[in-house]
Amino acid sequence: MKRGFIIGLLLMSTAALAQWGDSEMDEKAPWKERIFTGGGLGIRFAGDVDYIAVSPLIGYRLTPKLASGLSLTYRYTNYKYVTPKIATNDYGAAPFLRFNFYKTLFLHTEYEFLNYEYPVSASESVRKSFNSFLVGGGFFQPLGRNAGFFAIALYNFSYRNPSSPNDFQPYDGPLVLRAGVTAGF
Repeated sequence: MKRGFIIGLLLMSTAALAQWGDSEMDEKAPWKERIFTGGGLGIRFAGDVDYIAVSPLIGYRLTPKLASGLSLTYRYTNYKYVTPKIATNDYGAAPFLRFNFYKTLFLHTEYEFLNYEYPVSASESVRKSFNSFLVGGGFFQPLGRNAGFFAIALYNFSYRNPSSPNDFQPYDGPLVLRAGVTAGF
């Protein structure tokens, strides 16, 4: 199975956005009403790769349209297509800014730090840290009071084409697509 397909599934399954759509907030709202939470959970047990991923998120509405926050990521991956099997652990953090410019449409920017491990042979894996600056926009559709559907497209300005087969990256291209359903805590 190609690495890019695996990474794409992981990113789509674990992306996290929070419960913040087009709801109005009073300019003088207390700080407790400005906090929002969310997260993502990705699980896959099939084929050549199994994984479990958790991505909690917490944010703060600075104004009715501007929010800032932090998303954390942990992912356990078991690569079964090599013998012996290789299990890896990835972790990261991404502070972000989001601006709702029209109802449920928003602009999003984040700086992502990701410590990523990838198997390079049947007995060896390599761990590298990646820093990515992502900018884009998205759509959030509330599904009741504490849940919603999201779709987001981001451009990774830090992406560079690999110069050799061993020059791996967690992304196969500069475009990062995320979609999913979130539930508040």
